[in-house]
Amino acid sequence: MKRISVVIPCYNEEENVKPMAAAVTEEIKRSLPGYDYEILFADNKSKDHTRELIRELCSADKHIKAIFNQKNFGQFNSPYYALTQATGDCIILMCCDFQDPIEMIPKFVAKWEEGHKVVCAVKTSSKENPIMYFLRSCYYKLIRKMSEVDQIEHFTGFGLYDRSFIEIMKKLDDPTPFLRGVVAEYAPDRVLIPYEQAKRRAGKTHNNWFTLYDAAMLSFTSYTKVGLRIATFFGFIISGLSFLVGLIYLILKLVYWDRFAAGQAPMILIMCFMSGIQMFFIGLMGEYILNINTRVINRPIVIEEERINFEEEDD
Repeated sequence: MKRISVVIPCYNEEENVKPMAAAVTEEIKRSLPGYDYEILFADNKSKDHTRELIRELCSADKHIKAIFNQKNFGQFNSPYYALTQATGDCIILMCCDFQDPIEMIPKFVAKWEEGHKVVCAVKTSSKENPIMYFLRSCYYKLIRKMSEVDQIEHFTGFGLYDRSFIEIMKKLDDPTPFLRGVVAEYAPDRVLIPYEQAKRRAGKTHNNWFTLYDAAMLSFTSYTKVGLRIATFFGFIISGLSFLVGLIYLILKLVYWDRFAAGQAPMILIMCFMSGIQMFFIGLMGEYILNINTRVINRPIVIEEERINFEEEDD
């Protein structure tokens, strides 16, 4: 009997973990009765009662497993690590807030049984803030145009991954893995399924401008060279223009010595402009260096504090 693993990362989701476990269990038993299954909650050091509720679920049902992280390892590392720890023949990743429709699970499995190794759910619309959806759309289009890898627009990681692709993920040995980029780069035979993203069932999102910026810069510095190339080309252009302006200024001053006076205002404006450009590109280069430094240090993706109901596999 084939096994389906459903990996559910969570952080402060005390209002959602029990309804999510019940809904996933019911969907699999109803729609996929011929499969074995496991539900793996990966808790990223929640500060509420999420862990206590997950313990209760694990005690009541051995199909439900848990990995408790020693600390919060971020929104990318924890799901990636949990995917590599699941034991199913195929692994489905979905959020704990019900924004990822549970009824998509049998659709994923149907595509998997057709032979597709990776099934990606792509948002065609969302009930989130329309401004945020618009900004995400702009970001996806921009990163897709700038990246050498064919990035997937509006793909959050929600989807199905065959065991063979999970083995590829394990071999990458990346301390800061970006799942969307990994799928785009190493799963060329993927299939896309559209869906509408629902509203969060309960609680509030843990994403903010800092986490969104972190996600954007991780993908930008990992999968594009355009930032550094722009800095190089822009530097050449500004240097050429500066030389030309300086030459014109010198000629005018020599020809009209007594009448030509540029004054201090243009010099101050040019200095402020150049300083702003320099600070921008220094910051951009810093993001690339930070990305390189994180990978060179090669810290573990996640350190576990505890795992529950893995005894059979461990034996």
